[in-house]
Amino acid sequence: MRARQKAEKRGRRAESAACILLFLKGYRILERRCRTRYGELDIVAEKAGRIVFVEVKHRKNKSLALEAVTHKQRKRIERAALSWMQNHRKLKQSLRFDVITIAWPYLPTHIKDAWQADLQAML
Repeated sequence: MRARQKAEKRGRRAESAACILLFLKGYRILERRCRTRYGELDIVAEKAGRIVFVEVKHRKNKSLALEAVTHKQRKRIERAALSWMQNHRKLKQSLRFDVITIAWPYLPTHIKDAWQADLQAML
């Protein structure tokens, strides 16, 4: 199996683990691996009327996973999230950006409100 295929498989497993964690915490999973013209959103979930865009990072440790969510990547995710919100007519709902880090064999770590975005400025 090629390195890219192995990374893809690891990523899918990490996203599945993240979905299970979110489900157990009471989130409703709306979409996984949602493609927009601006890029892919790992997980789109909802809880208490809030839309939550979750970036999943699988690395050797939590620090490396957090470092992998760069400023450039956050901006891409924000644009993709805004596109998703517009396409699903959810612009009036509040939203949040979370990160779930996966560093086997440790339990996943859910970081709520990992960053703030000024989406109104993008409209």
